[in-house]
This record gives sequence, structure tokens and C-alpha cells, in this order.
Amino acid sequence: QVQLVESGGGLVQAGGSLRLSCVASIRTFSSYAMGWFRQAPGKERELVAGISWMGRITYYVDSVKGRFTISRDNAKNAVYLQMDSLKPEDTAVYYCAASLSGPKISKEFASWGQGTQVTVSS
Repeated sequence: QVQLVESGGGLVQAGGSLRLSCVASIRTFSSYAMGWFRQAPGKERELVAGISWMGRITYYVDSVKGRFTISRDNAKNAVYLQMDSLKPEDTAVYYCAASLSGPKISKEFASWGQGTQVTVSS
């Protein structure tokens, strides 16, 4: 069973930064692609960033390219999302997710954390 626990959300002013962390209780963590999703009120959940099992392939939705960076530390069973130059439209609940497939196809992520709230004030 895959368990994912996110942390690092909070309230930040526009232009600020936050770093989200996700720790996974997966025995074979390095076999999974990992991703960060977000869901804003009234909107569908979207894949924001994904990273392959060895970190060689990354994916970003266009709206965060150049501002967000996904990374992972397989020795710590952890994945991170560094978010810089935050905008009010980045406000959402952010979820960590795991996939046994690649990091770019949102429907292939089958395991989810409980989410962490990110609020960006203008």
C-alpha cells in the first residue's frame, strides 16, 4: 500500500516562494514516477509537475514552467516542489501522487496524498 504525506503549504504573498515536500511509504519508491497535482475551488485537478523514477525526465504544465521545479531524493523516499514567483492563480490544494508509468500522463497516477493548501495573496 502506498502512503504519501505532503507538507510545506501555507500563505505567501505574490512573488514569494514555497517548497512542498512529500514523503512516501513505498518500499520500492525508486520504481515510481512522482507528480504534483493541484486543485483550485471549482476547477478540475491538474498535473502541475512530474518526475520519472530516476529524475531524468520532468514534466511541467505551461503555466508553471520557469517558476516551479520538481525534484526527488530516492534515498529519502521524498519528492519536492520548489515554487518561486508565486501568483494568486497558483492558489490551490496541492497533492503528491505516484505512478508506475511515466510522469506525464495524469490518469496514470493512482496513489494520492491528503493534500496541502497553498494560498497566494495579491
